[in-house]
Amino acid sequence: MPQIIVLPHEVICPEGAAIEAESGDSICEILLRNDIEIEHACEMSCACTTCHIIVREGFDSMEEADELEEDYLDKAWGLEPESRLSCQALVADEDLVVEIPKYTINMVSEQH
Repeated sequence: MPQIIVLPHEVICPEGAAIEAESGDSICEILLRNDIEIEHACEMSCACTTCHIIVREGFDSMEEADELEEDYLDKAWGLEPESRLSCQALVADEDLVVEIPKYTINMVSEQH
């Protein structure tokens, strides 16, 4: 069973985390199930960039982003070549190391 290593994030996951993951599940769903409250303003419908992550290890094990995801990623804060929308990035068979960026472009957060 693959594992997701979440690098420490000052607010969302200060200590970092190591989570068992099911292949085929989205990274966003896995994080939320494990009490890592990543933003997901569009309810995981690939209509925003609030769940943007950077896959530091294991990026090539996942399927490539489709055109819609790529279009939204172009709007994400802190975009990097290994950026994905966690609601669209499905875990494959390899472990992943992910970083949640410090900021999103979400103007309205349900957390405030």
